[in-house]
Formats: sequence, C-alpha cells, structure tokens
Amino acid sequence: MKYTVVWKSAAKRHLAEIWMRAPNRKAVTAAANAIDAALRFQPHICGESRGSDFRLVIERPLGAFYAVNEEDRMVTVFYIRSLLK
Repeated sequence: MKYTVVWKSAAKRHLAEIWMRAPNRKAVTAAANAIDAALRFQPHICGESRGSDFRLVIERPLGAFYAVNEEDRMVTVFYIRSLLK
C-alpha cells in the first residue's frame, strides 16, 4: 500500500538551500526524488531507526529524517541534510 509523503516547510527550504549550493544539482534532485519514492512505498524498510518514531534514509548526497504514521498511512519528512563535504 502507498503512503502519502509530506515534507515540512523547513525541510523544503533546507532542500532548496542545498540545491542552490550544490555543485551537481541533478544529483540533489535525483536523490530527493528517490527519497520521496522510497518513502511512498517502503518507509519502514528504506531507513534506519533513530530512536522513538524517527528514522533516517540516505540517498547520496542527501539524508532525510522522517517519521511514519501507520494509522494515517503518512510519512512526514522533518529534516534534510547534505552529505557533501
């Protein structure tokens, strides 16, 4: 079954900042799309537990912290970070 993926405003803003500074914007776009797709279909499998209800998924060059609400079939992305040095 599919999940609805919602990105918090702060996560969207941070993704935009990462994209603007990225030497390879196509890679950032592809990673964000891959994260979104993975969370839509397998949010419990694609990420690692980070305690409590939070999980981390890595799709280089990005990492995203998210939580799954099973009852509503919803995934919320709270934070995105660049894995670029």
